[in-house]
Formats: sequence, structure tokens, C-alpha cells
Amino acid sequence: MRNSWIIAMRELRERLGSRSFILMAILGPLVVLTLTYLIFQFGGKDQQKWQVLIVDPANVMEQKIMANEDPNITYSFATNYIELEQFAKEKRFADFDAMVEINEKILSNKTSFLFYREKPSFTMSVNIRYQVERRLEEVLAKQFTELSVADFRKIKQPLNFAFRNVYDPEDVKSDLAGWVGLFFGAVIFVFIFLFGMTILRSVSREKTNRVVEILLATVKPRSLMLGKILGIGISAFLQAFLWCLIIGLGLYFMRETIFVDIYDASNQAAGQVSDYNQFVELVFERVQFGVMIFYFSLFFACGYLFYGAFFAALGAVSGSESDGQQFLIPLILLLCFALYAGYFVLENPDSPWATFLMYFPFTAPVVAMVKLSLGFAEGNAYQLFVSLFLLLASSIGVIAIAARLFKNGLLQFGHTLRFKNIILWLKIK
Repeated sequence: MRNSWIIAMRELRERLGSRSFILMAILGPLVVLTLTYLIFQFGGKDQQKWQVLIVDPANVMEQKIMANEDPNITYSFATNYIELEQFAKEKRFADFDAMVEINEKILSNKTSFLFYREKPSFTMSVNIRYQVERRLEEVLAKQFTELSVADFRKIKQPLNFAFRNVYDPEDVKSDLAGWVGLFFGAVIFVFIFLFGMTILRSVSREKTNRVVEILLATVKPRSLMLGKILGIGISAFLQAFLWCLIIGLGLYFMRETIFVDIYDASNQAAGQVSDYNQFVELVFERVQFGVMIFYFSLFFACGYLFYGAFFAALGAVSGSESDGQQFLIPLILLLCFALYAGYFVLENPDSPWATFLMYFPFTAPVVAMVKLSLGFAEGNAYQLFVSLFLLLASSIGVIAIAARLFKNGLLQFGHTLRFKNIILWLKIK
């Protein structure tokens, strides 16, 4: 293990001294912050005009919504039960674009449904969720606490607000918070691909210029492989930490200087909060960054070890730097499939396939982050830990297999990589 650590430190110093590492550490988060600013600034300009019926038989909301009116949404209240089929087919409801269902248990289960005729825009979805949730926070703070609404919002839990098609209510649409999870999952796989390719190039380069022959005189192949994976992995973690730090500071700066009016009660009371501020609220108040970053780190580490072993093995068994390209394509397709799996789960969070993809190690990092952001049903949170355990166990198994390929293929030169070579080297102990 000592030799592995020495190799890891050598790889780390090489990465930290490269210009590309520094540029990516600075430019990457700046690009993310720029895109975030543009969404905050201009994302709410293209508005739909909606009429929304709030069905509230228990009169939980007291036929009130927010202190300031939204010019793009007109709310009406019904204090009697309205069946979904009635709303979908009866002529008296034809002018309403959507129906929000507020049942008597909403204050305890924090769950509500919106049934729409046409899919709302992203802005409209955020606005309705924001306005209904704000009103419910006022009710909760008044009935169950002695806190002010502002203090209560610091400790409140977000409302689980599901969007469904009124003509196809079983087709559950994505929760907006799921996109946050998909973003975290996508970042994991971007880093895995970039630093996985770094592992591949490093191994292939040292194999091609015969440096590896000198290294193997003092270091075992397994120690060399682990050292490269760990060293490059540490640099990936440092890169991710810098991203989180710069993005976090950037968001804090935006909150305190550019988009501060959402936190000014006088502006809200006067109806002077701009459209983009619902996006600001989504990012600053609904996303639990502490929880997300904690599990992001765990799944990033396990996912990197899992895929990093593949990249290391591929570099070792290739006859030249360009020889392994044919086997790199399936690996890239698996990474793309993992991103698609995250989107699939975003659209179908309760399907059996969603559970399978969360446990499947190739897709687990993305899918787990999506499921975490959507929230687990009561009693199902264990699925997150099962997914993490299976991914870690799979990583250990893949590293063991990759170590055998690394040992038997590293000193092979001048060959064309074929599948039969891989099978042969796997059989040699």
C-alpha cells in the first residue's frame, strides 16, 4: 500500500501542476454560475396565463393564496369535493387550466397534486408550487408553532408537489427538484469521464514509452494501478471541491447582492418581486445542499472507483494509445445510458425500472441522486444505502478483475487488442 500511495502522490502532483487542471477548476464553475444567472434573470420572462382551481374541502388555506397577486395566475377556490373525472369532462370547469388538490392531511404529509390540461412551462410550475407552499407555511406557522413565518421557513420541509395530466393521472410527471438531482448526477459522470480518460491516457502513455517497465521493477502491477486510480481520483475530488466552493460563493454573492429582493418582506407585500425570484427561491430554499453534497461525495467516490478500474484496465491491455478506441466506445455509451437512466427515473420515479436502475452499478450514481432529490416514500429511504453498498461492492469486484487484466496486459506490446486477448488474460492468475 505504501508503494500505491507514492504512485498516487506522483500522479497528484502531475495533475495539480497542469494548466488544464487550473483552467477547469476556475472556468468550469464560472460557466455554471453564468448559466444560473441567466436562468434567474431571464428564465421567468415567457409567461403563460393560467386559471387555477384550488379544491380545498377542509378550508385549510382559508381561500387565500399570497399577499401579492400574480398577474399570470388567477386562483379560484372550491370548498366541496370535485372528482378528477368531473374536472376533466364537465363544461363548468372548462375554463380552468389546472386543479390543485388540497386534502385535509396536507399539513402532516406535505403532499399535494396539480392536475393540468396542458403541461405547464417551467416558470409556471415553479410559480404555482411557490405560491401554494408559501401559503401553507403561513398556515403551519400559525397553527402549530409560535414562530414567525420567516423563522418557520428556516426549518420547514419542502412540499411534495406532484404534477399530473388530468387526462392521464397515472402518468406522474417529474418533480422540479428532481432536476437538481439530475444535475448532480450529470456532474458525477462528467468528472468520471474526464478523469477516467486521464487514467487511460496516463497508463497508455507510460506503456508506449516503456516507462512502465522501469516502474514494474520496483512496484507490483496492482499497486501501480491502485496508485494511478487513487492519485487521479484525489485530483478529481479537489477539482470537485473547488467547483463546490466557487459555485457556493457565487450563489451566496447573488443572493446577498443581485437577487436580494425575494428576502425583503416589504417588496413581497407590495408585489414587487420579479418573475425570476421563484427560481432563486427554488435554488436557495428548496435544495438541501448539505445532504445533496454529502451523498454526492459518496456516490462520486464509489462511481469513480467503479468506472476508473475499467479505464485503467483498458489502458493496460491496449497495444497502443489508439488501439483501445474500439473498446472505449461501449464505455462511453454506458456513461450516456446512465445519464438517460437518470432522466427516465425523473419522469417515472415510481416504476419498477427506477428501483432496478438505482441498484444497477452502471447507473446508480445518477439515479440515486435523482431519487434523493425527489424524496423517498416513508420507509423506503433504505434503498439509498442499499444502492451505495451495491455500488461499493461492485467497485471492489471490478477493481479485482481490472487488476488481473492490468497485470497480464501491461507488458504486452505490438498487438491488436481483441476480445479473445481479454478473456485469455482474465484466465491467467
